[in-house]
Amino acid sequence: MLKDDARRGYWCECWTEDLNGQGRLELRGSFDAYSAPQADRWVAVALRTISPAFDPDASAQAWEWLYDGRIETRRALLRCEPCTVSVTHTTTRITWTIRPVVFLPLAHREARQLPSCAYDFKPRPDQQTN
Repeated sequence: MLKDDARRGYWCECWTEDLNGQGRLELRGSFDAYSAPQADRWVAVALRTISPAFDPDASAQAWEWLYDGRIETRRALLRCEPCTVSVTHTTTRITWTIRPVVFLPLAHREARQLPSCAYDFKPRPDQQTN
């Protein structure tokens, strides 16, 4: 009942960090990409979308990666190396990470017969909803 065999790909995340002393990290988004071009395109689309709101320094950082850094990012991804792209806007650092991963197959949600382990889970009484 497994959908497909394990498949190589990239796990992409976008984090923000408050640079005002707290250093608090917040996950803003994630994406599963199945090719290096798809992974770096996710970052490129995000940067192009939000760069008009950046201050001049942050905008320059973004466009520098879009014009020059993106090529190196793609090459690194094709070598199965993790990559990071960061832009600092005023007191916030925005960081996109791309990591090579192997996506494991899961049972299809529409399958008529679930794997036997699916029936082993018994919720605790405090987890049941009415």
